[in-house]
Amino acid sequence: MIEPHAPAPPGSPPSWGGPRGPEAPARLPVRPAIGRFLVLAGVFVCAACGLVYELELVALASYLIGDSVTQASVVLSVMVFAMGIGSLAAKRLRGLAAAGFGALEAALALVGGSSAMLLYAVFAWTGDWGGLWADGPRVLLVAFSLAIGVLIGAEVPLLMELIQRVRRQDPGGAVADLFAADYVGALVGGLAFPFVLLPFLGQLTGALLTGTVNAVVGAALVLGLFRRDLTRRARWLLLTANAVVLALLATATVLADDFERAARQAVYGQDVRVAVRTDVQEVVLTGDTDGRPLRLFLDGRLRVRDSDERRYHEALVHPAMNGPHARVLILGGGDGLAAREVLRHPGVRRVDVAEADPGLARLARHDPGLSTLNEHAYGDARVRVLAGDAFHRLRSTPSASYDVVISDLPDPGITASTKLYSQEFYGLLRRVLAPDGRLAVHAGPLAARPRAFWTVDATLRAAGLPAVAYHVGARDPGSASGPDRAAARPGAPRGWGFLLAARTAPTPRLDPAAPRPRTLTPGSLARGTRDAARTRIPGLPPSTLVHPRY
Repeated sequence: MIEPHAPAPPGSPPSWGGPRGPEAPARLPVRPAIGRFLVLAGVFVCAACGLVYELELVALASYLIGDSVTQASVVLSVMVFAMGIGSLAAKRLRGLAAAGFGALEAALALVGGSSAMLLYAVFAWTGDWGGLWADGPRVLLVAFSLAIGVLIGAEVPLLMELIQRVRRQDPGGAVADLFAADYVGALVGGLAFPFVLLPFLGQLTGALLTGTVNAVVGAALVLGLFRRDLTRRARWLLLTANAVVLALLATATVLADDFERAARQAVYGQDVRVAVRTDVQEVVLTGDTDGRPLRLFLDGRLRVRDSDERRYHEALVHPAMNGPHARVLILGGGDGLAAREVLRHPGVRRVDVAEADPGLARLARHDPGLSTLNEHAYGDARVRVLAGDAFHRLRSTPSASYDVVISDLPDPGITASTKLYSQEFYGLLRRVLAPDGRLAVHAGPLAARPRAFWTVDATLRAAGLPAVAYHVGARDPGSASGPDRAAARPGAPRGWGFLLAARTAPTPRLDPAAPRPRTLTPGSLARGTRDAARTRIPGLPPSTLVHPRY
């Protein structure tokens, strides 16, 4: 029979968990050894959930904002800082460890579980972050990182108190047990996110399910193991709070598919025709029926618009094809549009497309709209797709394997592409090029990011491939497509910058034996070369794998 509680002394805090002090042992319904195991199991699960929240923020921020190194640095540094603040704040709750931990887990489950959906909703329904929302994604990212970090940091002192109340032990041993369970849980959460949650559930449902697990485990630990340390009022409050949190998360999970469709329409418009997630990225195709323009989006960024993509691909490919071009390597270009331009030239015997996402190449081969746009390039027996990492593949490619290399990659400011704009990578390209071979590089928007563009030039020169720059303007400046990460945003770059490189600096010219391009003329190419030369920034250092400068 449980003894009635003695009245609290004047000035003491409210007895949410009873008037028992921090040193009092917990009144458990199980033996202390089992109770200690259950607490450590709770630590394990909560740590796994906490790391999933962190990785979810990093992944979604990289997808919505770009530049994954910056976003990862912001999320992790802010979150670690906030964890320290949370640990300090939780010292005041040590006397109410059970009730405090229960409330903490309910709040963490709600904030962490809904973070992905809220971030995506703000992105989808506030346009392209212009005007008042120019810094919206970063502000929201920092806010969620702070909130989740504070809540995760507050867990540690409260869990330490609960472990000591189950069975008193030396502080060093208690810390070792707690952090062992915490770190192993973090390992499981870190592996579950990319290999289970993201591929099978997606970002939104994965975060909501993680929040549900977090809430259930937190409530079960407190209301099951430490219920005798709580007053009846505290038990009902925690039970009600967790029921509300679980109801909200369950509702959001049920509506996740409808929400994602509505958000996708808000981002891409009403004519989304294909939306698939490959092993590498989200691929969305809009239009191409009833006179609507075809657009290809990769991870939310416009890559191809049928009204102006020809200007980009003709400028990228045709100057490099003026010379021997029997063997051609295309880096990127999974949409098949660069291959289409290569195949226009007589004498091409082999075209290798090194594409990191074979799912995109399959779509470009079979989708009626995209395959029509690339003129069924993948149906040509000379074209083959080399799936996988281009850096790794080039290291095993024999020397002088190609007469022409076309680098149709996202601009170097995107972290995933940075190593493919490094001195080491260009050194590999120099080796696989024939002695009189040529390399065409899309180097980003010259007008918008001239320093990054001329850093690519300096990097090529450092690798023994002097280059000549040229610029081609978009027909529709407000909708410039191509692989630039800012292409679909207001104020997007008004065209594209390219570099034509060889062992001896070449002159950009068109092949007189090839069919004449539809949008590129010798005069416009010469003007683009002169315009680009006027923007040169001298003295820039090259970018390397260990010292990226984009």
